[in-house]
Amino acid sequence: MTFEDWIFALHLLSAATLVGSLVMSWIVVVSLLSARTPGDTLALNRVGMVGTVTTVVGLVGAIAFGIWLAILRDAFQVWDGWVIAAIVLWAIAAVALWRSFVEYAKPVEKARALVAAGETAPSAELTASNRAPTGLLFRVLASAAIVLIVIDMIWKPGA
Repeated sequence: MTFEDWIFALHLLSAATLVGSLVMSWIVVVSLLSARTPGDTLALNRVGMVGTVTTVVGLVGAIAFGIWLAILRDAFQVWDGWVIAAIVLWAIAAVALWRSFVEYAKPVEKARALVAAGETAPSAELTASNRAPTGLLFRVLASAAIVLIVIDMIWKPGA
């Protein structure tokens, strides 16, 4: 295996990590819709943190190894249209995911405050916070951008 093959393998591994962690985080997001107690919210947060870390690792690895690969390969250039499209979509996905992480941290803060106050019963305010649409909308935007990146990487329009 050549050095270029290793970079390509790491790029693919990072992309697979990103997609897998995104699927995992969607499971947490959907589960949060039915979480009503502080304990449920905090338990899902522990699982969600694994998804958050692996999402960040996948995002950083995919872009770093992808750009490195575009520089290494003679057939591709960083300024090729499909590469620029992937970078722009990556930026959209990264910002949208960061914003969704911020939004999904709000119910966790509320759940921690409730536990600190000794309240463990279902909370209407916590349930509403878990079901807030803002984080969900950012997650949908990020997911759409990542699907478009995968399509762009497979078909390389204009290449």
